[in-house]
Amino acid sequence: MAKNVVVIGAQWGDEGKGKVVDWLTERVKGVVRFNGGHNAGHTLVINGNKTILRLIPSGIMHPTSVCYLGNGVVFSPEAFFREVDELKSHGVDAEPRLRVSGNCSLIMPYHVALDHAREAALGDKKIGTTGRGIGPAYEDKVARRGVRVADLYNVPLFVERVKAAMELHNFVLTQHLKAEPLDVDKVIEEALSYAERLKPMVCDVSELLHAEMAEGHQFLFEGAQGSMLDIDHGTYPFVTSSNVVAGAACAGAGVGPCDLHYVLGITKAYCTRVGSGPFPTELDNEIGEELRRRGNEFGAVTGRPRRCGWFDGAALRRAVQINGLSGLAVMKLDVFDGMETVKLGVGYMVDGKPVDVMPCGADAAARCEPIYEEFPGWTESTFGMTRWEQLPESAQRYLTRLSEVAGCPIALVSTGPDRNQTILLKDPFAE
Repeated sequence: MAKNVVVIGAQWGDEGKGKVVDWLTERVKGVVRFNGGHNAGHTLVINGNKTILRLIPSGIMHPTSVCYLGNGVVFSPEAFFREVDELKSHGVDAEPRLRVSGNCSLIMPYHVALDHAREAALGDKKIGTTGRGIGPAYEDKVARRGVRVADLYNVPLFVERVKAAMELHNFVLTQHLKAEPLDVDKVIEEALSYAERLKPMVCDVSELLHAEMAEGHQFLFEGAQGSMLDIDHGTYPFVTSSNVVAGAACAGAGVGPCDLHYVLGITKAYCTRVGSGPFPTELDNEIGEELRRRGNEFGAVTGRPRRCGWFDGAALRRAVQINGLSGLAVMKLDVFDGMETVKLGVGYMVDGKPVDVMPCGADAAARCEPIYEEFPGWTESTFGMTRWEQLPESAQRYLTRLSEVAGCPIALVSTGPDRNQTILLKDPFAE
């Protein structure tokens, strides 16, 4: 029986979803992205060669894989074609294998301008966005003043909608945010310049997926960002602008819950976070700096240094609940190699009371004091191991306890960046 698998981030993003999606893609007909925009950054290392993808699904590196951008994605044509051309320069002809939903909301230049101007106005209280217009594009979508990919092919309608949106946004830019206005005609001309090249890829993604599934084909659904950045369930307001949990695959790709059979949550063996917001297990000390150095924790898209800390089991337990996780993929275990001791967060003290699940919202999360269990480290290198029995006993004990605290079994363990440096414990596609 065909089986569809959802891959989502179970922490604050940057967990290593790209490697896992790439690794599993050889089992599927295609990979479907269902949320976010080019604020994502998925780093793949294949035979030692590094590729960074932002908008295009990670499965594109497999020559037979078809990759879909579902209606839940906010779409920048400029960023999309820059990525397509970048892939082509590395010998990957992605264009014939890409499908873009006509219902994707477009990211327009005024969204980017608003993003930058707002963050500048917030100063020290800024959210920490990537500045790529993601939030303002989702705002326009929800306010029903957005423009969609399909609108590019009805020029009078497109022009009418862009002019109406820009009347508002230029007013906000100039009068409220004290920024420069954008030229309406230039914005329209630039957007329409991508229409002809994009046209062969535009389709009804939902209908295509259902037709393929009816023929017995299986798919991967690839999320962007991480569960604790979900607009509803994360550390609000320090979150992304879309639903990133597994259920968003239904709305963001146009499939039903019964079409999703396994949910794989990606988590590092420790924790990282980019941007502002609470981070209960953060290590603002030499250990945190050491984790950053060992794990090369810098944003794939922005280059920003990631905040680092011990593994947070209470946050992951929340992710298990809100995603209905079937299994975990634990990444970057090898970063702990040679450390004398490692700690694992098992819960919090909040206002003097023990709590074992991260509370909702930034204010509540900021009051959490982590409760740790300490484990002896291991001197052996785990880098590149492919079997559980090869792991040092201390590493096995740490991972076993991590699974117990999270309340979810481990499906695979990553021991290096290459797709082959993986320990498989449970095949997500198995019956």
